[in-house]
Amino acid sequence: DLVRGFLLSQLNPDGGFRDRAGKSDLYYTVFGLEGLLALRADVPAAAVADYLRPFGDGAGLDFVHLGCLARCWAGLPPEYRNGVPADGLLARIEACRSGDGGYAAEPGQADGTAYGCFVALGAYQDLGRPVPDPAGLARCVTRLRADDGGYANQRDVPLGLTPSTAAAVTLLRQLGEPTPAGLADWLLARCRPEGGFFATPVAPLPDLLSTATALHALAGLHADLGRVRDPCLDFLDTLWTNRGGFHGNWADDDLDCEYTYYGLLALGHLSVL
Repeated sequence: DLVRGFLLSQLNPDGGFRDRAGKSDLYYTVFGLEGLLALRADVPAAAVADYLRPFGDGAGLDFVHLGCLARCWAGLPPEYRNGVPADGLLARIEACRSGDGGYAAEPGQADGTAYGCFVALGAYQDLGRPVPDPAGLARCVTRLRADDGGYANQRDVPLGLTPSTAAAVTLLRQLGEPTPAGLADWLLARCRPEGGFFATPVAPLPDLLSTATALHALAGLHADLGRVRDPCLDFLDTLWTNRGGFHGNWADDDLDCEYTYYGLLALGHLSVL
């Protein structure tokens, strides 16, 4: 009830969910909607649809917010999705196809990024369309493997990132491609003994984004979470507040829909025995 109340408190009168400055933002609206759906709570569908319609096919939006627009429409009941300009929206996504078969944040790039590929595949799935050239997408992801065995957001980087590696694992699984051996061990090595995953081996603090995405990827790999379950539950408890939200890390004083959703995602995976 506290989490549901917090998420609903982040809804602005225009139907969008608040960013950290209090303004409605498509990015935060994704997490507000997804959090409510995860809790099987009533979604303010009519208000959110009113917020989404003026964006049309996404003219003027950056690449990430184009993906968020698609995700928001997919989170609403079918009766609210009539007339969604899927063709126009996906054409804008496709304009960011990179020369290596992946997707980048800007048009005309030679190399794609893990995040770009993740956003693009999600947008196609959300709008019920097959992604063009999935083999090219898989090739791009494969080329993002870092020297240490993880995956980076960009090519030719020595150290992988936990969120980028989690994205690569999830992308390859969604594309029906095999994942290289050892990735579960690579991700588990980023978990501190007391709980919580680091974004990189040199990160000063574990964080909730890395923790949630790593657990999600490990679940997709059918890895045994037994040894990290209790420590990670303890870590999550240190980020929880009785206002119903989660902080992103120990140095984060604010609450928002995004990190509260990551808290739910992590708890969901840790609750599976």
